Amino acid sequence: MLKKLFGFDPSVTTLRTEILAGVTTFLTMSYILAVNPGMFSQLDGMPAGAVFTATALAAITGTLVMSIWAKLPFGLAPGMGLNAFFVFSVCMGMGYSWQFALTAVFIEGIIFVILTLTNLREAIVNAIPASLKNAIGAGIGLFIAFIGLQNAGIIANNDSTLVSLGEITSGGPLLAVIGLVITSVLVVKNVRGALLIGILITTLIGIPLGITNYGGLVSAPHSIAPIFCRFEWSQIFSLDMVVVIFTFLFIDMFDTIGTLVGVCTKADMLDANGRIPRVKQAFMADALATVAGACFGTSTTTTYVESAAGVAQGGRSGLTSFVVACCFFVALFFSPLFLAIPSAATAPVLIIVGLFMLSPIRNIPLDDYAESIPAFICIIMMPLAYSISDGILLGMISYVVINVLCGNFKRLTVTMYVLAVLFILKYIFI
Repeated sequence: MLKKLFGFDPSVTTLRTEILAGVTTFLTMSYILAVNPGMFSQLDGMPAGAVFTATALAAITGTLVMSIWAKLPFGLAPGMGLNAFFVFSVCMGMGYSWQFALTAVFIEGIIFVILTLTNLREAIVNAIPASLKNAIGAGIGLFIAFIGLQNAGIIANNDSTLVSLGEITSGGPLLAVIGLVITSVLVVKNVRGALLIGILITTLIGIPLGITNYGGLVSAPHSIAPIFCRFEWSQIFSLDMVVVIFTFLFIDMFDTIGTLVGVCTKADMLDANGRIPRVKQAFMADALATVAGACFGTSTTTTYVESAAGVAQGGRSGLTSFVVACCFFVALFFSPLFLAIPSAATAPVLIIVGLFMLSPIRNIPLDDYAESIPAFICIIMMPLAYSISDGILLGMISYVVINVLCGNFKRLTVTMYVLAVLFILKYIFI
């Protein structure tokens, strides 16, 4: 039954491993349950409680489709970056209503469904050179580690140097450092469930330090009635609507492509031709979750890069993502308990997973500079530009330009030329 439902293979993984992997992935991405309500509640008419429920429902919907249909160990939820674009750019910056932004997300999801049915997204994935596929995994590793360091306050903002070391001798940064040491020892000792155990121990240590704030156990789910299907159709043919939809579409597409390629490469889940298994179904899960999320009342739902934490724990099938979906469902009723886990407790896992994700670098031909220079650009731009999609786009552009100028035309396909031109136009006009 487990094999039929989730693609579970007992020769590759175990039931216990899949459950631990699912819980680990959930804990590393559950911060969205706290971030989204706080961000969207800044907009009039979007109550924090309703947004919390909408966020959880969108995550449950997308992750269930991923687990049962795509049978891959990835969690989905409203994406970071995309939610900020929704609130701060479209609503606060451009002055449009949140109903306008939700309409753009809904239309974007419909377009994604169409693009997936036509196999366009799959064709884009298959056009990415092997060296860039390996670079994507490594770049995501650095990006994840940077997110962890930033969330914990170990790396802080600095107006002179952009970033600098935070106050690591007190508060959240100190707890994260303690958690990093504990989790590292567990990993070195090869303790089963090391990442999950590290999160739980760090959370408990945060109680006497005043970082973990226990605010209760059970809470009834809040109604989503104030934001459910609140679309605004009057401006769907405006230029601004087109720009907003395209931006949502572009960021989500390449964030998802990057996550799937990077994590599958690290987990040795690619087939003999270097392709992601059931990638069309994975993309459809992302597209359907975006449509559902817009109806529930939240921003674009996407595949989470934090899924790498569960894969690093040994998750290999849809059973892992099914556990993630179950955890989001439970969180609907135990929100005070789950929200008590501080970001400083999940940060050590993200930092260590960043290390795990670096291993594909070994498969990049570093002495072949026509391959390694674009790969390096892809790797380094993800954390520095704070964007998986920009890392992929700049890596592909540099790959095509360098190889054209060097006369390496056999390395390039028509699809790669087309993508490079589109990516360049994107930076010029968007």
